[in-house]
Parts: sequence; structure tokens; C-alpha cells
Amino acid sequence: MTTHETVPSTRPEDFEIFLATAPGFEDTLCDEVRLKGFKRPRAVPGGVVLRGGWPEVWRANLWVRGASRVLARVDTFRVVHLAQLDHLARRTPWASVLRPDVPFRVEAHCAASRVYHAGAAAERISRAITETLGAPCQPDAALVIRARIERDECTLSVDTSGALLHRRGYKQAVNRAPLRETMAALFLRQCGYDGTEPVVDPMCGSGTFIIEAAEIAARLNPGRGRHFAFEELATFDAEAWERMRSVNSQRVPSVRFYGSDRDAGATAMSMANATRAGVDAYVTFETAPISALMPPEGSKGLVICNPPYGARLGDPRSLVPLYRAFGQVLRERFGGWRAAFVTSAPDLARETGLPFLPMRAPVPHGGLRVSLFQTGPLP
Repeated sequence: MTTHETVPSTRPEDFEIFLATAPGFEDTLCDEVRLKGFKRPRAVPGGVVLRGGWPEVWRANLWVRGASRVLARVDTFRVVHLAQLDHLARRTPWASVLRPDVPFRVEAHCAASRVYHAGAAAERISRAITETLGAPCQPDAALVIRARIERDECTLSVDTSGALLHRRGYKQAVNRAPLRETMAALFLRQCGYDGTEPVVDPMCGSGTFIIEAAEIAARLNPGRGRHFAFEELATFDAEAWERMRSVNSQRVPSVRFYGSDRDAGATAMSMANATRAGVDAYVTFETAPISALMPPEGSKGLVICNPPYGARLGDPRSLVPLYRAFGQVLRERFGGWRAAFVTSAPDLARETGLPFLPMRAPVPHGGLRVSLFQTGPLP
């Protein structure tokens, strides 16, 4: 936005909206955004860019499964020194976006620019906002203004999500090395999952893959049960938001979703999370080892899991029997099913003996780089 005029929340606007994701997922996220009906999204390093107004910001937070946060870009300008940054940040139309009674904080990132000190840049922008708008700057404020100064160009954005979007609101308990819901959704999309086939996860942990798959099949919006930072902005229209959030496109899935784990605590945790997510009627969790895994009756679908890799959970070589058993069970019992799993250890993946499709580039996860290994329908 470039106008200094106060903008009513119902007025159509057109500004840049950035949906962030982990590097390597940009094209997958762009596919999801396009299929959700957003106009002309394009993949860029670190996420997806589209144009729209505040209703599009709300929808992106409410609908999109793979984004980690949604940024509304409120101003862009060239800057080569701190005094210029101070001056130009005061010309940004903060009153059209922020409320003077809501605390904020600024986080800055500088790269290949003459303004190179991120802390000093954040301090100048914070002071500009406080002195022009009156809003208090607090170090622990939930509302974040993000400044990116790259090659002497400053982009100022409002983080409209608040807490990262993988925090759907239902997962109160997690196991060790959990997979984020946003990543699970993107891996499911990379497997071609569209909600019409059964999904089996034989190492379900806290149930992330199964719950995401069931939510997709039930057409439940991922952001339906949580608060967003945009609710504290001057542009927020509570009645319009409630109308948007109350639209019910939910359906009863035509298939079921099956999780198992050898740890009884994990399966109990998964069921509790599924109940909070509202998908407990569509899922089954049981305590069982890999050796007991059998395909459910009915149509064939997708087996997907996030097995231990060894990097954080022990010696990788000690996991060879698990990966071998997993591959053997799939080859012997799951003909016609597709298989997929996430790991940082290609050597362990090869122990399964499964016929993998060409791989995508690895993606960062918890300090590691993990890859999705997947097959076509097994013979």
C-alpha cells in the first residue's frame, strides 16, 4: 500500500502478500495457493507472492495448509543510510494498518546493503512508528513488523499470522522430533494426496500425518480454531471475518485414516489430538509394531510416515532393522499402495529396498535436511 489515507476495512485494496515456507517447498506451496483460488501466485525464494487486499490476507491464514506465516507488505523503498531509513519509515502509512493502542515490535534483517546493522535498523523503524502513530514498542509484543533490507531496498511487512501457522490449536501433546503440520501438509501434496484415498501411518508419533490427511478429506480449514495477529490491526472487520470463518464447506470423508505406533503413549496422544481437531470419527489409532501392519480393507491409498532417523534419536545403524522391516512389510502386503517417508538418512532409506521415484531437493527440518522418499503404486 502506498496511500497515506486511512483505509476502511471493507475497501478493496491491492498490495503484495507473502506466504512463507521452508526453502525447497516454494513450488509445492504455490500449487496449493493456486488451487485454493488465489489469483496469480508465483513462487519466489522462501515462499509465494500474490496480490490482494485484507480479505485475501485473512483467507490465506484461514485456508492455506502449507504456509508458515502470512506477511502483508505495507511499504517498499530504497535506503542507503539510517537517517534516510528513519525519514522514510515515518512516511509509511502506519495509521492505515496499525492501531495506536496495540503494542508492536520490529524484527529486521539486513543483507548486502549499506544499512547493515539489523538492531539499529529495527530501532529506527520502531521509533518512527511510535512517534508518528503513538503505538507502544514492547520487546515481547505479539504483533511483529518485519523489515527486510536487501541490496539497499527496504521492505516493511506486517506479520499477520502471529504464532506460526503450524500451530493449528489441537496438538497439545507431541512426541520427540515432531513434524510440523505445515510440512506434513506439503509432503502429502507432493505425494499427490487429495483427500479421496485412505492414508496409513505406521509410526504415527503424535498423529500429524493422519490428522492432516483427515482434515484435508473433511475440508476443514487449518486455521479454524486459532487467533491471528491481523485481528489486532486497524484493518480488521470482526463481522466480515466471522462471516468468512463461519462458511461451512465440511464434508464426511469417503475413506478412513489409520495410525499405529509401538508406543501406547503415542497412540493415546494421537487420538487425543484427533479429538481436539474434530476428526476422531474418521481415524483409527492402535498400538502395534511394524511387523503387525496390514492394509485396511477397501480401496488402496498412501502409506506415509516420519520414522526415526538416528541423528537426534540415537545411532542410525541401530535403525537398519526397522527400515528393513518397514520395506519388507510394504513389499509383501501393500501391493497397489503408494509409499512415502521422510528421513535425513539416505542410507537408511535404501535399506527398505523400495523402488523410489526421482527425489526432490531436501528441505530443512529441526536443524537437519530431510528428503521425501516416495514410490509409485507398489507391485
